Amino acid sequence: MSNHDPISDMLTRIRNASQKRHSTTAIPASKMSRSIAKVLQKEGFINEVNEEGEGFKSQLIIGLKYSGKNRFPTIRSMQRVSKPGLRIYKNNKGLPRVLGGLGVAIISTSKGIMSDRDARKQGIGGEVLCYVY
Repeated sequence: MSNHDPISDMLTRIRNASQKRHSTTAIPASKMSRSIAKVLQKEGFINEVNEEGEGFKSQLIIGLKYSGKNRFPTIRSMQRVSKPGLRIYKNNKGLPRVLGGLGVAIISTSKGIMSDRDARKQGIGGEVLCYVY
């Protein structure tokens, strides 16, 4: 793949791992992936985030969350919204509500990466990275 999109890559790795009921998945570490993982953790979609290795070889080990005895993945869907070829920006009034507030939109704002709820609270908009529910 020539046009490398690390965010799509991260979402795909998490999506695939949770469909296969893995307990963890590894993602190349970057400032962006760390921030997205923090939001997912804060919103209760993943258990834990640990970092392994150092420098450009470091990886984030993400603990996936399941519910019930059938281990139903907490993350049902992850969709990339803004892509490198087509960026999607919204102001604070236009921030999307995912599944009527049940899901979360991850927004890249001037104050860092946060959930749509936090961005709305702070009255700022930004680039809509993805939807998670």
